[in-house]
Amino acid sequence: MVSYMNLLMYGVGGIVVAGMALLVALQEKLVYVPVLPGLTKSYPITPARLRLIFEDVWLTSSDGVRLHSWFIKFSPDCTGPTILFFQENAGNIAHRLEMVRIMLQKLHCNVFMLSYRGYGSSEGYPSQQGIIRDAQAALDHLSQRTDIDTSQIVVFGRSLGGAVGAVVTKNNPDKVSALILENTFTSILDMAGVLLPFLKWFIGGSTTKGPKILNFVVRSPWSTIDVIGQVKQPILFLSGRRDEMVPSFHMDMLYAKAAVHNKRCTFVDFPTGMHMDTWIAGGDHYWTTVRTFLHQNVLKKSNESQHNGNDSESCE
Repeated sequence: MVSYMNLLMYGVGGIVVAGMALLVALQEKLVYVPVLPGLTKSYPITPARLRLIFEDVWLTSSDGVRLHSWFIKFSPDCTGPTILFFQENAGNIAHRLEMVRIMLQKLHCNVFMLSYRGYGSSEGYPSQQGIIRDAQAALDHLSQRTDIDTSQIVVFGRSLGGAVGAVVTKNNPDKVSALILENTFTSILDMAGVLLPFLKWFIGGSTTKGPKILNFVVRSPWSTIDVIGQVKQPILFLSGRRDEMVPSFHMDMLYAKAAVHNKRCTFVDFPTGMHMDTWIAGGDHYWTTVRTFLHQNVLKKSNESQHNGNDSESCE
């Protein structure tokens, strides 16, 4: 009996070790999904298909990776807000074009859509530090353009994009005027136990109790909860309360952490919003919320600047 129990324990231990080794080796493939099942890496459509005014923009990240982006304008002469949009972890920027088309109509803004490294037509392989470099390259490009009002650059991130957006906003207080987060997680460490429940015994962040002995193996922790409290710009939190992927209390925790240090935080929930469709489920209320936030925190500041001597023309 003792021998049998020893064999059983060794067997279970071996399975756990093998599973952990596999997780360590394949974690990037779990966090980053540039190709959706059954689809190809290429773009299924382009902005031209939706008759949008756009240009292909090629950037080079600070470590030499070549990146593809779309810069989409509301109108040829639009100098209103420019939204730097960071997508979720799965698929590519083409899968967000319909949402961006509506965004242009509702907000009268420009939108810059970045393909992270390894996504769409961009080169390289995704990683946390790599994507942070990519986001910085996109912001630096926008900041140097002469056809937009660079005082009205707004970062908008959904899910993983919110984690990306929080970092680039925190790192660039002089270039980003405001931040919008939608259905974003506190950290990948916390999400590990949500997606694979057995991992909560080994990996965890601020929302996870118990030992976290394997946190050190996670190469893309994306700890938004540690970043958000350092963001000084106005922040809008958009939370779908039926989010089936990221528990909605993650957004509650991010807001609570940010509000301690930043009085210009706004939290709005959408009772029927799920992870990917909050902008649909929220209807007019969703877009009115975003538009009001921009008017109060971005356009108002820009108008004050214009009255002080800048006569640039908005497309509002």
